[in-house]
Amino acid sequence: MALTLSSTVKLSSGYLMPLLGFGVYQNYDAKPSCLEAFKAGYRHVDSAQVYRNETEVGEAVKQSGLDRKDLFITTKCVSKTHGYESTLKGVDESLSKFGFDYIDLFLIHDPLSGPEKRIQTYKALLESQKAGKIRTVGVSNYGMKHLDEIKNAGLPMPAVNQIELHPFCQQKPIVSYCNEHSIVVQAYCPIIRGKMDDPVIQQLASKHGRDPAQVLLRWSLQRGFVPLPKSATPSRIHSNTQLYDFSLSADDMSKLDALDKGKDGAISWNPVDAP
Repeated sequence: MALTLSSTVKLSSGYLMPLLGFGVYQNYDAKPSCLEAFKAGYRHVDSAQVYRNETEVGEAVKQSGLDRKDLFITTKCVSKTHGYESTLKGVDESLSKFGFDYIDLFLIHDPLSGPEKRIQTYKALLESQKAGKIRTVGVSNYGMKHLDEIKNAGLPMPAVNQIELHPFCQQKPIVSYCNEHSIVVQAYCPIIRGKMDDPVIQQLASKHGRDPAQVLLRWSLQRGFVPLPKSATPSRIHSNTQLYDFSLSADDMSKLDALDKGKDGAISWNPVDAP
């Protein structure tokens, strides 16, 4: 089936997640850009407690006039807040800031709190899911050993793992693990924070008459990822959705795949090897 802006993936929780998300990292006044994103057709917003913009995202949802049920909103808890009771409290605080009755996807933002707190935090999120406060539980920046930790504890596997992914940083081992365990992979930094001057990327953009960001996002979608581009520029917010009237050939994809530099290609905080 051809991809469209309204394409979704069914998560292990049973809920549908739009395949293209809108990131709001470092966007403290996220309300205007979220409203623009909704106008452009996005229905999936990726926030986090540490981004300090849950209130603004919630205000944009209310002002948009869109039905809450038609939107998919994510937040995350960073390691300094991990622990069972603190996570339960954090879920309630996020709900209050958003002004929501439920959060579509709640991720453990990173694995840096250590094995004991990671599991406590995960159990708290599962408890919040049972209470109807969260619809889907996932993780971010998790490596294979962190996911094995959940499996070995006899707990259900997360529905999502959000990691840095783009042609220079393809993280093939953890992507393969997630695919084998029906964990949907979200891609942050999908447009490499604007560092798109590589000759291969430029050549493919010229070939297809697209901008480099569109080529990178199309690569991500065709790889089966859920990319989360971010922008506060209205024209860019709109152009980042214009991905569905072209496709990359097998040869195009191979050229981009060949750019992988492993860990050396990462441009962000990438703690999948954390103890």
